[in-house]
Amino acid sequence: MDESSATFKTVQELVAGGGDVPDKYVHKDVPVASSDPIPLVDIPVIDLSLLLSPSSPSSGDELDKLRSALATWGCFQAVNHGMSASFLDRVREIARGFFHLPAEEKRRYTRAAGNMEGYGTDIILFEEQVLDWTDRLYLTIHPEDQRKLKVWPEKPECFRDVLHEYSTRLTVVLQIMLRAMALSLQLEEGCFVDQLGEPTMFARFNYYPRCPKPDAVLGLKPHADGSALTFVLADKEVEGLQFQREGKWVGIRIIPEALVVNVGDQVEVMSNGVFKSPMHRATTNPDRDRLSIAVFCCPSSEKEIGPINKLVSEATPRLYKCIKNYPETYFQYYQSGRKPIEAVKI
Repeated sequence: MDESSATFKTVQELVAGGGDVPDKYVHKDVPVASSDPIPLVDIPVIDLSLLLSPSSPSSGDELDKLRSALATWGCFQAVNHGMSASFLDRVREIARGFFHLPAEEKRRYTRAAGNMEGYGTDIILFEEQVLDWTDRLYLTIHPEDQRKLKVWPEKPECFRDVLHEYSTRLTVVLQIMLRAMALSLQLEEGCFVDQLGEPTMFARFNYYPRCPKPDAVLGLKPHADGSALTFVLADKEVEGLQFQREGKWVGIRIIPEALVVNVGDQVEVMSNGVFKSPMHRATTNPDRDRLSIAVFCCPSSEKEIGPINKLVSEATPRLYKCIKNYPETYFQYYQSGRKPIEAVKI
């Protein structure tokens, strides 16, 4: 399917047209739903304002909590990150506003064939691929000189300004996270920052329309992220993000003012496997649409990463090769249902 043409149908259009869910969205071999209900759980909550605060008596405790969260869950909910609840609502509003635009307006930003950026549905890499029940807008947001503004929506009118402010604030949060992760492992504070270099950050706006077959269709197939770190701003009212915990799926209870932060494969590599890149997925809902905004933070394509030397010893041997441009490997493995990180294991 060539999404650069005007003939492809988005998931929103499929829902509006009624009828059955097309077979290409249905998971036939692996059941989406189990006989037991998926529990909603509280994942660890980390106060970012405490992580790098030497004057706070709680700073050490919060760093210990961070290490434990990333070594066991691979994710946490970040609070006191410097963004107000009202600002996060504005980010959600521009996303929802875009997906509610008329189809002809949204198609102005359609992703070109062979390109990641722009508006469209799941990218099809091979014929037998089961598709995600989602419409997406995928944009490079940092560095500024790499933004492709021709696919940055001009409506809603405040879209570009709000997204620019959000990306600026997230670069600050990213630096806090990288430094805190190093301190939590008793490493030099800048070691993760140095490996990442000038980060490349991508925003993916996800719109999951209601689905008549939630027991057989996924909004996002199971995967671990190919990023270094991922920040997710979740829908305030509709749950759907699930993480795999000890071989079972659990749903994440929403904290509206928090960001969900999870380790990507590239930080698992840098930490020599101490921090875990968790498997996660997004389910569909039969009655309500759902929205999320994920921002993926990665090294630039020419930057080589590998396990930090101080985390390699006789007791903890090197687990991963040094790599460049990991996303090239990642997408081919991910869409075929394989774990991309297996490709860089020693």
